[in-house]
Amino acid sequence: MVNVDTARQQEAEAAAATKRARIALIGTGGRSEMYIRAILGQHADVARLVALSDANPGRVEYYQRLIQELGAEAPADSFEPGNLTEYIRANAIDRVIVTTPDYTHADYIVEALEAGADVVVEKPLTIDAEGCRRITSAVAATGRNVVVTFNYRYSPRNSALKQVIQDGVIGKVTSIDFSWVLDTVHGADYFRRWHRDKQNSGGLLIHKASHHFDLVNWWIDDVPERVYASGGLRFYGARNAAERGLGPRPERGTTEGSAPEARDPFALDLREDERLRGLYYDNEKFDGYHRDQDVFTEGITIEDNLALTVDYEKGPTLSYSLNAHSPWEGYRVAVNGTEGRAELEVVERAAVVHSTDKKTVVDPSATPVEEDDAVRRNGERLVVQRHWEPAYEVPIVNGEGGHGGGDNLLLSDLFNGPAEDPLGRPSGYLDGLRSVSVGIAGNASLETELPVRISELGLGVELRRGRA
Repeated sequence: MVNVDTARQQEAEAAAATKRARIALIGTGGRSEMYIRAILGQHADVARLVALSDANPGRVEYYQRLIQELGAEAPADSFEPGNLTEYIRANAIDRVIVTTPDYTHADYIVEALEAGADVVVEKPLTIDAEGCRRITSAVAATGRNVVVTFNYRYSPRNSALKQVIQDGVIGKVTSIDFSWVLDTVHGADYFRRWHRDKQNSGGLLIHKASHHFDLVNWWIDDVPERVYASGGLRFYGARNAAERGLGPRPERGTTEGSAPEARDPFALDLREDERLRGLYYDNEKFDGYHRDQDVFTEGITIEDNLALTVDYEKGPTLSYSLNAHSPWEGYRVAVNGTEGRAELEVVERAAVVHSTDKKTVVDPSATPVEEDDAVRRNGERLVVQRHWEPAYEVPIVNGEGGHGGGDNLLLSDLFNGPAEDPLGRPSGYLDGLRSVSVGIAGNASLETELPVRISELGLGVELRRGRA
């Protein structure tokens, strides 16, 4: 005879094992679709999308239609962003996914934690030191969990470089040279949208480069200490347009007028892409947001050319540069060590040749594209050379999906819990703090024209050990 108490315990354990996390998603822009598809698809057994929230009801309705297309039995709930606390508590929400504009992240993270939910947030964690302090305080007070999604860690090429460094193939790391170029489609896009105002995004040092700084922190397993930055707005913006004699320009790309082949190469017509039209153009009536602003207008307060020197706790120095108006897109990183050198070169889009070329494929790392270019080819190559030895190439094996299959691995860790990973790819809020700390210090250095020590920013926690 089975003991009744034992049977009840087994039933409880089985129920807990099959419990689906109740998830609310706040921010129904472009980045939310990956999570919605994952919850209603591959991870439906462990997660349930309970609700969507956005200040723009049209975008909520766009995703409600997608939810129905994906086979959901009923629409998700919807609630006003200002009612987040009330909704979490009234509906037993386990986790909130935050995909709102960067400047709102700290508010929603802190509110969700205090209301009793864990948080998954798109990078960056937040945009300034005050936001960092508020988040670290809320984490300490509530004991709840915050995950910043760094999908670049999971990309096979970046994982391959991590493996080389971690295995000690090039010895102790002494320095890193890292150059990232965004092309005149992807790079320009940050100057069309809300990102163009540094108060919204923290500039490219926060919004974009936090990915890159996280890669370096993770690759070398170290913590940044001091940052010196230089840069400016040297290509986009009204002043640069006037200096180059570009003449009068429309305020936005979605305008009636010339044939596509004669259109300005920097214009983005939202009507040419079903998704951009459905999310943004058709919903402007609700909030007046223009997703397709001209990149050469007034009001741009972020930089398009940036260079940083970053000193690390264990001794290495990072030399980093970012250009947002390159004719091709990709990155080159070289890691120097006491026993050799590893070099990773990635070409994500070899060229933007015509004004209509794949304009709506904004991010070629997430949606691969192909070009006819005899000189520069899309692809990736990791080369290692030890002292006194010939160079050799390390094979890179990609999977299915965005970022070489990395997105699928990230989503599995998010929804199923982090798997045992010798490369340490799953990230927490401390990783988010470490990545944005470089950008925050870099922005301070741009203002003062002096080096900035991260320890003096007052982020609310010691980055190495995670202590307040």
